[in-house]
Amino acid sequence: MQNIGEIKKILQNTKPSELQSFIEEYSKDERTGVKQIVASAVKKKEAYEKELLRLDDMMIYERKYFDFNAICGIDEAGRGPLAGPVVAGAVILPKGLKILHVNDSKKLSAKQRDELYDEIMEKAVSVGIGFASHTRIDEINILQATYEAMRNAVSQLTPTPDVLLNDAVRIPELTMRQVPIIKGDARSVSIASASIIAKVTRDRMMTELAKKYPEYGFESNKGYGSAEHIEALKKYGPCEIHRRTFIGHFI
Repeated sequence: MQNIGEIKKILQNTKPSELQSFIEEYSKDERTGVKQIVASAVKKKEAYEKELLRLDDMMIYERKYFDFNAICGIDEAGRGPLAGPVVAGAVILPKGLKILHVNDSKKLSAKQRDELYDEIMEKAVSVGIGFASHTRIDEINILQATYEAMRNAVSQLTPTPDVLLNDAVRIPELTMRQVPIIKGDARSVSIASASIIAKVTRDRMMTELAKKYPEYGFESNKGYGSAEHIEALKKYGPCEIHRRTFIGHFI
């Protein structure tokens, strides 16, 4: 007979889709410890089923445009910061794919985003990542720079998407069908996946830039206008990657 520790380990290694089989196998065991493990498995199964329903709700647009060959979600990270680039992510997922816990990147922890980034990169049909530098933002303004980064991201995709699911915007100069969705990063798994790719990419860039410009705390504020960042900006003045058109009130 398996001991309690062995059964716990089996549960830890059980895939969410296999939890029902685990519950059926051990539910007749009368040992108190096993009953507790089974109860834990039941809770995990309920959470898994709830998550599947949430993801199903986030696939309404993917189902609506299912007949299109390639559906691309697109989103950006970094429109608001005082420093650093704006980054766009474009993602084509396999049709019907559900990646557990994919959501608006702002609703996820850094650890969750990193884990989902790896899974999206592994499972996506294609991923594109576009950038517009702080210099480019100052040259053409943040909105146009964001569009430029998005076009760059889309241009990297293979195959070329037939339809873009966008987070609220319509991107100029692209000829494929576009579907702007208000709060799209919380309503579409494709856009949510793109938001995670963009956010993680930019956060990693800012963490690296923090080594070159340690005074501003970019590793924690990622270039956003936190109190500490603004204080450092006033004390040290702008560094090379600050957006000059964003910092006039602080220097």
